[in-house]
Amino acid sequence: MKTRSRSYLLTFALAALMHGPAAVAASAATGVQAPQTWTALGGDLGFIWNVDLLRDYGIALKGSTDVSAPDNRDFVAVPLRDQGGLSFAVTETNFDHFVAGRLALRGGFSLTTPVGEISLVDAVLVPRGANSQKLDVVDATGKKLFYLDRLMYVIADEGRTVDVQTMDLRLHEDLAHRLGKPEITDWVVAQMRMRLNVVAQDGNYIRIVQGAPVWPGTAVAGVPGATYQADVFMLSFQGQYSRCSTNPPATGTCDGPAGATDGYAVFTPSSTLRNNVNHGTFSPTVAGDPNGTSTAQYSADVAWYRKFSGTFAPYDNDQHPNLIWNLYRIDANNRIEQIGRSGVKHAFVTTNTSCDNSGPGSGGTTGAILGLACSDTYGTSNNDSNNDLGPRSEIIPATGQWGRCGSIFDPNCTLTSNTNGGNNNYSQRMITRESQLAAGGTYYFESWYIVRDDINIYNTMSSRPVTFNFGSSWSLTNGAPQLLGPVINRWVSPTTSNPNQKNVEIANAEGHTRVAVNVVDLGGGQWRYDYAVMNLDFARAVTQGTGKYSDDSDPAQRFRVIHNFGFDRFSVPLPEGLSASSIEFNDGDLDAANNWTGTAAAGTLSWTAPVNPTPPANTPAVLNPLNWGTMFRFSFVTTQAPTAADIDLHVAQSGTPASYTATVLAPSSPVVDLIYADDFEEQL
Repeated sequence: MKTRSRSYLLTFALAALMHGPAAVAASAATGVQAPQTWTALGGDLGFIWNVDLLRDYGIALKGSTDVSAPDNRDFVAVPLRDQGGLSFAVTETNFDHFVAGRLALRGGFSLTTPVGEISLVDAVLVPRGANSQKLDVVDATGKKLFYLDRLMYVIADEGRTVDVQTMDLRLHEDLAHRLGKPEITDWVVAQMRMRLNVVAQDGNYIRIVQGAPVWPGTAVAGVPGATYQADVFMLSFQGQYSRCSTNPPATGTCDGPAGATDGYAVFTPSSTLRNNVNHGTFSPTVAGDPNGTSTAQYSADVAWYRKFSGTFAPYDNDQHPNLIWNLYRIDANNRIEQIGRSGVKHAFVTTNTSCDNSGPGSGGTTGAILGLACSDTYGTSNNDSNNDLGPRSEIIPATGQWGRCGSIFDPNCTLTSNTNGGNNNYSQRMITRESQLAAGGTYYFESWYIVRDDINIYNTMSSRPVTFNFGSSWSLTNGAPQLLGPVINRWVSPTTSNPNQKNVEIANAEGHTRVAVNVVDLGGGQWRYDYAVMNLDFARAVTQGTGKYSDDSDPAQRFRVIHNFGFDRFSVPLPEGLSASSIEFNDGDLDAANNWTGTAAAGTLSWTAPVNPTPPANTPAVLNPLNWGTMFRFSFVTTQAPTAADIDLHVAQSGTPASYTATVLAPSSPVVDLIYADDFEEQL
């Protein structure tokens, strides 16, 4: 694999500065294109503060100097001075790292804290050591306050601009210690963006030569029958607490597990993916994970276009991946529930780090295409951005298509974006009630991507154990191990040998669903059955239009998702002569009004979704269907041990088949004493 080592790039960049053309020629002789060192002067730095999180720690914005009005993405910009300069290295594919220098703000913000006022007015940005993509934010007295990382960048304006489209502003450990709260070191407190003006060299600017992509389905030259396939992996992720309110979206400080209110807490991940590394041979993309090696021998490029950015190959639209995340709790009795689920994060640029340029394809040369073996990170603040979060109801998950027409960003189907979609700081977030965080048990955080034409949904998702603590606010600690795959597979393994457990997949062209059951012998002839049904990406969607933007001149052909419902009934066989008690439904939302109703009749125990008395046009009359990315639990107690049996999942939208079945476990039939059947008695 021909990767670009960051240490090598830095060494070369410095050598080029010290030794000039001879060093360049020496590097060229190795066959590796030399990095270039450039300088930026001026530009601006944009802020979107997480004022709710700051408030939890007694920090508030006091004022600002020489800042702009919010732009169409809500960033408030502070100009950067045309003095000093920041040098950085650029490879043949993109910006790589900062080298040296400094940039000063011309203006900025002041903040009040419990230990006094801090000021970012005229603060400076300084690279954190060699070979770094981190910038320390240092005040006028030399104190380190924050730092910038998780940069997502492109070389723009024909090489005249480094456009950092988003990045995280984190609390520096020095400030966290000054505040007396070292535990909040590294917490993300703002989403940032930065535009740097590149200084020309001999009248020239940065030039990136873009490679031609190899899309999914493209034939591999010289390998008959082989095609490039998309297979993106969730490499790593970490969760963070974002905010909490007693009455969202209004502010209101939460009072924790022992408080008088049951607040609404928001948690957000920072998620790193990696494209499949295979190019003719099989190698791990996620080392050490049993599911970390792709079955795709040749890795395809993946489209990564910002929504509303235009029409592009290979799908004739602005195709991009989407990201969701969920939270689960397993109680002391091994009963699982999904207690939090996010909306959809629309991806918009890929940084393409650690790419492999040895094969054909884009090679990571553009932020609009994920290349072979390339990695990309969507930071915490980016995943908490109003401008890029939408509802799951706009996505057809099995195909990765987004219904732009009629979406929250284009409700009138005019083909133009209304920027933030009407979101507030609690819209489309993963919200969990404080009582659920204090209930105890084992918690798992799950993060996953939806990628069009991806051949394996299971390695695009990953989970890890997490723990929660409340001090003056909530905090989250990320645990180990992190494993590829959904949380339901951690609750009951698909390969379990336990006769009282089963986990099976229902897979078809409409999507994937997993049904897992855990049966517990309660003693005294009582058995409890807990079924978890995880709709991964199943939807029998009703749509309008073609999905091809070249057809948009006809308004009737503009792609709209009318609905993407999943299932509305779950049924388990209940043999004649058996009764069920402690019938339970759990969807994790604490809203009893939308609970499914469990009823035993005609040899079946069924849970049915409530009826919607006023459904929208062309939409089933169903409330709270089991839609994609969602898990429901169904439980009951009876007197019979388990045996193999078929469960039934009814699809909310009419069509063929009307339902799907899977063989798991259900109560066995009671044994009938034949001696006394039909009133027969032995005559003495």
